[in-house]
Amino acid sequence: MNPEIKQYYNDLADTYDSNRFDNSYGKYIDYQERLLFNSFLSPGSSDRVLDLGCGTGRFLDLAGFGVDLSPNMVAVAKGKFPEKEIKEGSLTHIPFEDGFFDVIFSMHVIMHLNKEITEDFLKESHKKLNAKGRLIFDFPSKKRRPNRQHAPGNWHATNSFSIEEIQQMTASHWNLKQFSGILFVPIHRLPHFARGFFMAIDNLLCRSFLKEYASYIIIELEKK
Repeated sequence: MNPEIKQYYNDLADTYDSNRFDNSYGKYIDYQERLLFNSFLSPGSSDRVLDLGCGTGRFLDLAGFGVDLSPNMVAVAKGKFPEKEIKEGSLTHIPFEDGFFDVIFSMHVIMHLNKEITEDFLKESHKKLNAKGRLIFDFPSKKRRPNRQHAPGNWHATNSFSIEEIQQMTASHWNLKQFSGILFVPIHRLPHFARGFFMAIDNLLCRSFLKEYASYIIIELEKK
């Protein structure tokens, strides 16, 4: 894993929640993502659920376990959720025994990686899930924006995929259960006061036949 990513999130840990999600844009994303999680996850089923790349714990109310690359992020998450088991680790090294989890989800992490590390993430997650375990993650949609060149200092949100590419990568070991879009409407271009009015239409577009043209895709895979 790129050490720049670890350092970047170490430096952001203390202010991450307020800077990223204590504003109209962050609250919009959080609300939309949680609506999707409600359709992917059964209520109260967090016992064997892992938030992989949990950061400061935004989604740890939905999981019993958390893993993150940044020790500073882990410290903040433990302060918020002392009852959860939260460890340092990565998408390619999950510090739990094989076959332990029913569900692994990972949000806003694949966007920072390249195809090779994404494939390693899929292999590691497959090992850590039990039979018929589910993997849920998001990634930038290639139909909305192409890959940007990975280069030193240029790793942030440079990775994108199409659904066809994900299917090619996963066909031998996973079944694709469902997918949906996130952020079809470019709300960052709208004035703050107007953003909430677009939520309903955005949610409809993200679930429609146009969903692959949303900014992000969230996908659910089932282990074969």
